[in-house]
Amino acid sequence: MSDTEVRTRVYRSELRLRQAEETRRSIIDAAAELFSELGYAGTTLAKIAKRAGVSVETVQKTGPKAALIRAAVEFRSFGVEGDRDVFEIAAGQALLALTDRDEAAPLAARTMLEVNSGSAGVWTALTGAAHGDPELRGYFEVLLRDIRRQNSRILGLLAERGWLRDDVDFERAVDTWEVISSVETYVRLVVLNGRSDEEYRSWFEGAVQELIIAR
Repeated sequence: MSDTEVRTRVYRSELRLRQAEETRRSIIDAAAELFSELGYAGTTLAKIAKRAGVSVETVQKTGPKAALIRAAVEFRSFGVEGDRDVFEIAAGQALLALTDRDEAAPLAARTMLEVNSGSAGVWTALTGAAHGDPELRGYFEVLLRDIRRQNSRILGLLAERGWLRDDVDFERAVDTWEVISSVETYVRLVVLNGRSDEEYRSWFEGAVQELIIAR
């Protein structure tokens, strides 16, 4: 086989992989939209296929509905699929790059507005479905533990830099952060109470500054 033939074969293989990944992402995006609009029970593989512009068989190859909502939550929340170190993704890297304590609360507010506004619908669908689906409930419990672990790492970094309040027990500080940053709090303030995203961002920044950051 000539060098040209080898390069052509490699190119075609890489192209197929890119196309497969693009198709998978379009399916997950379609699933996220439908779970947000219709809930878990109201979303079918046929509806996902129609929204994504692919066949039902292609959706089935991507995964069953439970796997699709897991992927949708992860992509909409973190921009990546699977359990990733928080400091490997963009939001964590931005925190690592901070040198000014006064920028921590504004960065957190901007980041969590982006995360929660993008994931609120599909997260709500997951929490609702987890009550009646043992598989999803198990995943949800693992997800909450993973989020707790990542949150502890974030606040641990703040503590190492002397930016975390030292008059509050660390685990209590993590509890406080989890309440402030939860999707449920975003839904309560914005979706149910009618606050604007800017009002939420301002409230979030103030809460972190008052309750989390050292004075």
